[in-house]
Amino acid sequence: MALAENGVELVLNGRDAESLDLTASDIADRFGVPVTPVVGDVSDPAVQAELLSACPEPDILVNNNGGPPRRGFRELDREKIVAGVVQNMVTPIELITAVIDGMAARGFGRIVNITSSSVLAPISGLDLSSGARAGLTAFLGGVLREVADRNVTVNNLLPGRMDTERLQSGIAREAKLKGISEEQAASASASAIPARRFGTAEEFGQACAFLCSVHAGYITGQNILIDGGLLSRTF
Repeated sequence: MALAENGVELVLNGRDAESLDLTASDIADRFGVPVTPVVGDVSDPAVQAELLSACPEPDILVNNNGGPPRRGFRELDREKIVAGVVQNMVTPIELITAVIDGMAARGFGRIVNITSSSVLAPISGLDLSSGARAGLTAFLGGVLREVADRNVTVNNLLPGRMDTERLQSGIAREAKLKGISEEQAASASASAIPARRFGTAEEFGQACAFLCSVHAGYITGQNILIDGGLLSRTF
């Protein structure tokens, strides 16, 4: 929505056809921009090909694939580990590889990867997700410097506790484990954040849109935390 608000033509991907179509039509109606939905798992090469067919010369790529479910590391086997790495490291690398040279040739490109604050500080049960996303960050550290002189930037947005369905499911899990109400669990979680609230999708989207704009051409290779000050660090 933040991109559409600024006149960007969109190609959207999701696995739920009904939800995807509703989102696409809503954005198109509200902002008057073309929105093309492409349904399917973005880790599937056939779906990637369909996305690139719908938008063969993108100026902007936002990678935001879903992550593996919360699990203790002892619950992981090779198959689950490989699937998680494909989701959160291999897939964005494949899409970046497909579009980055075209961006460089045209003299403009903005790539934003949605990773997680767990790249910088561990979160219990998200070891696989954290490892794969950290791997993506490290992989791109050299890549992004090869194209910076052609006005192509690569940055990462690291969400903390954002008010999403995933957060709410985690709160429900925490409430069940501790034998308290979901309201109590949510209040305790929010109170641990210096901002004393959860982040919103709207402010996250605006931060992403800025990184995708002409105004952010001198920002590249950055991990930008959006966590209300939760992660206690100076640098």
